[in-house]
Amino acid sequence: MRSLRFRCDSRMVKQIEATVLGGGPGGYVAAIRLGQLGIKTALIEKGNLGGVCLNIGCIPSKALIQAARLKRRIETSKQMGVEVSDLKIDFTKTQTWKQSIVNRLTSGVEFLCKSNNVDIIKGEGQLQSQHEIKVSTPTGTEIVETRKTIIATGSRAVQIPGLEFDGTNIISSTEALELQQIPQTFVVIGGGVTGLEMATMYAELGSKVTVIEMLDQLLPGVDIELVRIVERAFRRLGIDYHVKSKAKAYSEGQVHATLEDGTEAKFPASKVLISVGRRPNSDNIGLDKIGVKTDLHGWIQTDKHMETNVPGVYSIGDVNGPPLFAHKASKEGIVVAESIAGMKSEADFRAIPWAIFTDPEIASAGLTESQAREKGYDPMIGKFPFTALGKALIAGETEGFVKIIADKSSELVLGIHIVGPEASDLISEAALAIEMGATLHDIEWTIHPHPTLPEAIMEAAAAAKTRAIHILQK
Repeated sequence: MRSLRFRCDSRMVKQIEATVLGGGPGGYVAAIRLGQLGIKTALIEKGNLGGVCLNIGCIPSKALIQAARLKRRIETSKQMGVEVSDLKIDFTKTQTWKQSIVNRLTSGVEFLCKSNNVDIIKGEGQLQSQHEIKVSTPTGTEIVETRKTIIATGSRAVQIPGLEFDGTNIISSTEALELQQIPQTFVVIGGGVTGLEMATMYAELGSKVTVIEMLDQLLPGVDIELVRIVERAFRRLGIDYHVKSKAKAYSEGQVHATLEDGTEAKFPASKVLISVGRRPNSDNIGLDKIGVKTDLHGWIQTDKHMETNVPGVYSIGDVNGPPLFAHKASKEGIVVAESIAGMKSEADFRAIPWAIFTDPEIASAGLTESQAREKGYDPMIGKFPFTALGKALIAGETEGFVKIIADKSSELVLGIHIVGPEASDLISEAALAIEMGATLHDIEWTIHPHPTLPEAIMEAAAAAKTRAIHILQK
């Protein structure tokens, strides 16, 4: 079907084969893949292409984290004989550098979309019917008539009653990534992934950081054995953290909180970051008009082809619910595009890896030990510490370990969990192993180059069978 434009009741009307609502890492990937498959596609996005991840999330945060980590490593390089005096950071220049990366990537996404004949519509879309979307643009209203619709509208930060965002003192991660000065005191409310990444970053940049978490551990849901390593690093960085504690209010430059023991405390805060979760952008897009089902929290429900209960209407990414990963959204974008094109593609992922960019990093793929037991496996465990690894010693980054979970009867690898240097890069080998159905033997007998960090994965596989070479096992 060709794309047509004509005026009807002073409105621009387009006829499109497939329309994507939202240009984040799920939406733009779906649009590009549809274009590759020869399907005439429109992509509706009210902001910059790339969504939260590229513009105000994954990319800018990791850029600033890289700068903060570099500063810390320079400061601790004396043991290598490298000494730097009068180290300074021009944070305004750092922000400019960060934004240059974002701009380069967003322009690259736009180039790829246009090169694959994707029609980019700048505006805010709302479903009018199963095959019609109204788009409010800076110049008026457009109506898109579409055979297939993909919802990829993402999610937004949750607010706390009494501690609502004001954009100046009480901020979300968006504003936290735009600060032009390093705050003297920085309080993070919420000890999840984003909160701890921001806490680490600003502590390494020089802020006095406090973390307040309502649940009984930092990084709720993450293997506590991995979290303990990060907690140890927090203490070295001077980060003050409190679990089973609740922030109540902010006044006169202080956060008021009730701590685990019931005492009331006040924490100085130049800036207060609220990072207590996200909610779906499934409201105000017309789902009720066409009957798309959501759960009680507003997350859209789909099948393995990413199709909703309404035929021809699909949904991908954060708006579908946890886990809220950009890479998951992108894979779902490919699945939905290929499904629309009639290909045999479905979201049947055995392992979705994830990474937390604290310092040291945490990364994981597959089942934890407790999850393996819940699924009926008899797990066997192998661990290898970075303290016994030559490359980690050379890098001066020896905190942490690799932990591998396998089924005792078959030796099938069920999960690999890493806390330590470059965990976010190492986890891809783990994800591939699990997706390919690798066994402990497969990993152990795969020759890994020396000296490298991935040797720790090989040694952990051997350790599960009590035959790791470079640690003492009994």
